[in-house]
Amino acid sequence: MQLNFRQYSESGEPLFILHGLFGSLGNWGAHSKFLSAHFSVLGVDLRNHGDSFHDFELNYPVMAEDVLALMDHLNIGSASFIGHSMGGKVAMELALSVGEKINKLMVVDIAPVAYPETADGHLKVIEGMKSLDFSEISNRKEAEHILEGFIEDSATRKFVLTNLVRSDNGAYNWRLNLESIEQNYNRLREKPSGSIPFLKPCLFVKGAESSYIQEQHKPEILELFPNAQVKIIMQAGHWLHADKPQAFQKIAMDFLQTEETA
Repeated sequence: MQLNFRQYSESGEPLFILHGLFGSLGNWGAHSKFLSAHFSVLGVDLRNHGDSFHDFELNYPVMAEDVLALMDHLNIGSASFIGHSMGGKVAMELALSVGEKINKLMVVDIAPVAYPETADGHLKVIEGMKSLDFSEISNRKEAEHILEGFIEDSATRKFVLTNLVRSDNGAYNWRLNLESIEQNYNRLREKPSGSIPFLKPCLFVKGAESSYIQEQHKPEILELFPNAQVKIIMQAGHWLHADKPQAFQKIAMDFLQTEETA
């Protein structure tokens, strides 16, 4: 099965953008359009997300295989990648297993490490999403009111609600595969399984107010990505591309357009 994708432009070097957990290519639409003036940008819905296929299996090796299959389908031999959170781990999985297919790698607010369950509020988000009785919900405002009991942050609630869609019969439903995400959540906390160091240009971008990339992660980052650099965006959290879009775009352009030196 093929991943759903959107190609924003056809001129320039291919650039894939991979979203995070509970996300979709639409969450990156503004950045994709901005970058499409310089690159052939392809936004991707990863499996069980957005308009891509649903499957019980959900882990980084199979998600990386999905992206490779899409590259083969589009006859793209190599490309640069931007990956946020879960999408960052998918991009790292590719870089650490088939590095010849990755030109430049930009990892957004995630490290190549296994995270404990206490590191984020994802389980509470899943609990909130499961609590919605779609037979009793008639509008998005009602859904958000229920989620308030599980997700304190308003921006996170609105982000989650981008997955709320109407079925053909008019009833609301989640377009992502919530069951698979819940059942495989421990797999999503894992580190990438690839182990071949990626020697090409690599940039980790961290939100100053986010704890996903920590000083203690530096040895593992440099072991797997010896040429990695880290940029920090101030006054930004985990969704730093939404918190500080202009700062993010400048960092992305500076990195992606820098010519390699011998």
